[in-house]
Amino acid sequence: MNFLARLIRWLLPLLLAAGTAARAADTPREVIARAALAEDSATQRQLIGSLMGRGDDAIAPLFEAWRTDQLFIYAAPDGTKVPVQLTGPKDEAGTQAALRIDTGAALTGPSGPLRLNAADLTAVEHTAALRRAMKAVLDLADLAAPDPAKRVLAIQTIGLTQDVEKLPALQARTPLETDARAKAVLREAVALIQLKDEKNETRIAALTALKELHSLSTSDAIKRTLKEAEEARNLPVAAAAREALRAVENHRSFVDFFGTLFRGISLGSILLVAALGLAITFGLMRVINMAHGEMIAVGAYTTYLVQNIFGTGITIPFFGFSLGIPGLNFSGGVYQSYFLAALPCSFIAAALVGIGLERSVIRFLYRRPLESLLATWGVSLVLQQCFRLMFGANNVQVSSPVYLSGNWTVNDIIFGWNRVFVVGFAILIVFGMWLVLTKTSLGLLIRASMQNRTMASCMGVRTERVNMLTFGLGSGLAGLAGAFLSQIGNVGPSLGQGYIIDSFMVVVVGGVGSIGGTILSAFGIGGIDQVLQQYLPVIAPGLGWVPGIGGFLQNLAQDAAVFGKILVLAGIILFLQWRPAGLFVTRSRSLED
Repeated sequence: MNFLARLIRWLLPLLLAAGTAARAADTPREVIARAALAEDSATQRQLIGSLMGRGDDAIAPLFEAWRTDQLFIYAAPDGTKVPVQLTGPKDEAGTQAALRIDTGAALTGPSGPLRLNAADLTAVEHTAALRRAMKAVLDLADLAAPDPAKRVLAIQTIGLTQDVEKLPALQARTPLETDARAKAVLREAVALIQLKDEKNETRIAALTALKELHSLSTSDAIKRTLKEAEEARNLPVAAAAREALRAVENHRSFVDFFGTLFRGISLGSILLVAALGLAITFGLMRVINMAHGEMIAVGAYTTYLVQNIFGTGITIPFFGFSLGIPGLNFSGGVYQSYFLAALPCSFIAAALVGIGLERSVIRFLYRRPLESLLATWGVSLVLQQCFRLMFGANNVQVSSPVYLSGNWTVNDIIFGWNRVFVVGFAILIVFGMWLVLTKTSLGLLIRASMQNRTMASCMGVRTERVNMLTFGLGSGLAGLAGAFLSQIGNVGPSLGQGYIIDSFMVVVVGGVGSIGGTILSAFGIGGIDQVLQQYLPVIAPGLGWVPGIGGFLQNLAQDAAVFGKILVLAGIILFLQWRPAGLFVTRSRSLED
């Protein structure tokens, strides 16, 4: 450490102490004004240093004005010296408006506000040492920022750099901090810096504090301390470092477990939202609709259109013509509400497309599963090409509203707002489907047609109309899935293709026609997939001893996502060998079943 660094480290506690004493009496502006009037540089540096850790918005602009020779000393007629800053444009005489440094108000005389010429004033001088003192203050200015999140970020940055020279500033800030999160981060940052101390007692105390805090971000620093202690054969410090590291790793296991659980629930919710519509069309109507994925894409593109309509509008190529849709030019909170309007629009758009598909193609192919599969597969290709012609082959940008951005962190477990929303969204859809199927006349007709279509027709049920509405309901649910998927992934012509196979797996494993089975299957498949992705990279390397497949498992574990899906698919195949009808078998009175 050079002489200047040692000097700063020695002076810093004195400056902080002086700053603490001056807080109750002087504002930062008054302190800077006194420093500008001070005759010797040592006093100036002491006064500037007293601002260490004080979060006032006036400090940085005044320091910048001082460094760029924009602060001046004005001698009043009575001989009083007043530090001022000249601002604003110059007039023909070269004068500018003058602001007092100590109050920020305009400098006034007997006739009102004064305008001064810089050439008639004495500029406040500054030295290299004074500029370094200003930089030290600015580096720690965010420690006292009004925003707690800004303070936490500043404290974490200082702690992770383990800058010993800034330790006194953190210690001086500790008794002044009021936010609980910032207090914990302050304690962590102080402990991290104390790991650099030469005294064993200080380092062991710091490791004990880090053990109690068990923050994941401290793992690397503890590992470095453990390595240094082992190389120096410092047994007490090494033992304390091992205990602290063990506490951090135990906390990491806790976070990974519950984080994986939440991701499994959120993935299961996504699969459930995407599969519920298919559970209606395939499970209840026995129609293999390969265009179900395109219904998801219809919902996603509808969300994109609603977003642009709430904004500046959009122009869409439509079979050789340009279809211009004007925008409402909303902004702020009204524009952010576009997603709330997009939800019903996505349902209606996908339902109308589904009804059109049922009326034009599907109604001629009931009880002909192979023909319906081929026909709807062809329809899916046509719809994908229409998406490309209208919106382009590249993905379109759908921005998330502010209330779906960001996350909620609890004990280092991150809950993304968009994933929390999809869980609640899936619960709401399931509840809505239960109400429709059990509490409405449409649900009664759907269940009657599902159990025995011929008998329902003989009893006067217009089965063709029920089929149309049921297909529209299933397609509308797929559109709702697309609206949400637009918030967590890319929207492109092939969006639905990424979910059609998973949706079929969910419906088949749960039991064809069983809504409850679809729910359990979605969460089961989603949870297993996330668990495999999380733990395969840990488990697979230990299977290298297995003859024939050990090396294969190790290679596949490098791409845990792909390998996880392979294992899930293999598990589903084995499960269906055991229970071909799925988890729940739907009972029917139809002789056809």
